[in-house]
Amino acid sequence: MFFAHVLVCFYACMSAHIRKEPSDEHVVIASDIFKLVSDPTRLKILWALLHGEHSVGELAEDIKAKPAAVSQHLSKLRAAHMVIVRRDGIRMFYKAKNKHVRSLIEQAFTQANHIVRGDQHE
Repeated sequence: MFFAHVLVCFYACMSAHIRKEPSDEHVVIASDIFKLVSDPTRLKILWALLHGEHSVGELAEDIKAKPAAVSQHLSKLRAAHMVIVRRDGIRMFYKAKNKHVRSLIEQAFTQANHIVRGDQHE
């Protein structure tokens, strides 16, 4: 139910920029994005990355997960063009790729907040 609300917001926002029906390709990609961010660990990772770049170890500590698991999630997020990586010597630092990723995650948590508080926000 939560993601249905987010999808409605996402589609409404998208329709403000794209006046025609989305192509099948766009629908598949958008669906894949929602599947990807439906994982709670990935949402925690993305939330942390909205607040600055992190190494795998920092993320693992922040979200209380094993570094190997965080690394696997980051690999999927990179493949989906949701995060970018910067190398500094032997360390890798990750951050959210762009304002669209930021908006998607912020809107999801804003909607979750409305649901938790019982708001009738339209």
